[in-house]
Amino acid sequence: MRHWTALLLTVVGVLFLVIIIARARQGGEDFAQVFQTDGQNQTAAAAGGRTPVVVELFTSEGCSSCPPADELLRRLEQTQPVAGAEVIALEQHVDYWNRLGWADPFSAPEFSARQGDYADYFDNASVYTPQMVVDGQAEFPGSNQAKARAAIIAAARQPKATIALTRAGAARPDGVPLAVRVEKLPALAADDTAEVLLAVTEDALRTDVPRGENAGRTLAHAPVVRSLSSLGQIDRRGGAAFTAQPLVALGAQWQLKNLRAVVFVQEHDSRRVIGATAIRLAEN
Repeated sequence: MRHWTALLLTVVGVLFLVIIIARARQGGEDFAQVFQTDGQNQTAAAAGGRTPVVVELFTSEGCSSCPPADELLRRLEQTQPVAGAEVIALEQHVDYWNRLGWADPFSAPEFSARQGDYADYFDNASVYTPQMVVDGQAEFPGSNQAKARAAIIAAARQPKATIALTRAGAARPDGVPLAVRVEKLPALAADDTAEVLLAVTEDALRTDVPRGENAGRTLAHAPVVRSLSSLGQIDRRGGAAFTAQPLVALGAQWQLKNLRAVVFVQEHDSRRVIGATAIRLAEN
């Protein structure tokens, strides 16, 4: 009896392993299939370059359904699979999961507040994770590859401002100086204003999670937003270029070689992103 029980458990274990491997392979095939581009789109992308598209992900290390969305954003940023679009990834860790077993070290209340602003705009009854937002205009569960592709393609077709972002000097003990210039702004919605935002992201971050829903897992992240600040406002009557010279302060635990500065312009009321660019903070 014990022999047959052991044999049955072995068979069940093997079947379970086969299912896991098949699902993992299927996931890879799904990404390649969903994000494949035809020759016409590739030719257009080569001729006209890529349009920056800001893809935000609201996530948490305490959320068991978030790792697939983190992986999707990471692959979008690393492989840039959408012809004509340059995906600029902003992974923002919310803090409302922290009381449920694991305090996410990358979480901050301002990211939860930003997600709350999107919930108001999209008329969502509540916030949720993982949530992906593309150029401030489309939102959906963060692991939905088909919706991500469609939203990125649509966003890349919209007119965008011209943004010049450069380092204004070498890294100093108090931070990295930048120079920002925004011009050729698309027409703003009536009675709306645009805000110029600066995000600092760090890639290559990983966490061994000891508690909570992801206990025992090692999580690898897309570029994580370390800080997000406003550089100023632009109103629809302003004809002159917007300029700023921010100093990016560096956190003690941040790795300069993995940091990027992202500048993007977002309408206040419509939440529409109307321009973006990014550079590495470390000198080549």
